[in-house]
Amino acid sequence: MTTVVPGRRTRRQSELLDRLLSLFLEQGFSRFTLDDLAAELRCSKTTLYALAPSKEQLAVEVVKHYFKNATAQVESAVSRQTRHDRRIAAYLNAVADALRPASRTFLDDVATFAPARSVYERNTRIAADRVRTLIEDGINHKTFRQVDIAFAAEMVAHTMQAIQRGDIARRTGLNDAEAYRELASFVLHSLRLD
Repeated sequence: MTTVVPGRRTRRQSELLDRLLSLFLEQGFSRFTLDDLAAELRCSKTTLYALAPSKEQLAVEVVKHYFKNATAQVESAVSRQTRHDRRIAAYLNAVADALRPASRTFLDDVATFAPARSVYERNTRIAADRVRTLIEDGINHKTFRQVDIAFAAEMVAHTMQAIQRGDIARRTGLNDAEAYRELASFVLHSLRLD
């Protein structure tokens, strides 16, 4: 078996991760074996072992790849906005856009596989911290009304965590992308100056 070397990936490996990501977003990952994945991608298992030493670790690598790409897209959307109210809306709406291709099967697989769930939870905490910064910037620049920043950030963080756990989907019927869109609308309208 090939030893996995952390760090930079070859162009071929990045392309394989992209293809795996598309497959996993559509169909999840729990039902696949390494043999299934090698056949689906028309590559050898050795090629997959170069990405990760097991199917489980491969799933984690793909989930990390997903969040790395999503973070770049989200931050790009924020950087194009100059107004603070539009920055927070852009952030949460870009998160919704990044989640849109994720099937319920993928999200359920992530939720039930602890190492992948840990990646999602870590990224949700980072996102909640980023929202806190955006709220604080908006208040400091007098775009948002004065609120308790810690409380507002905690409220958003708890909602984001409930989305991540699937609680919002179960209770409301909204998928994760729809829930983030609603969260963006709620936060923006509750923070704006009258």
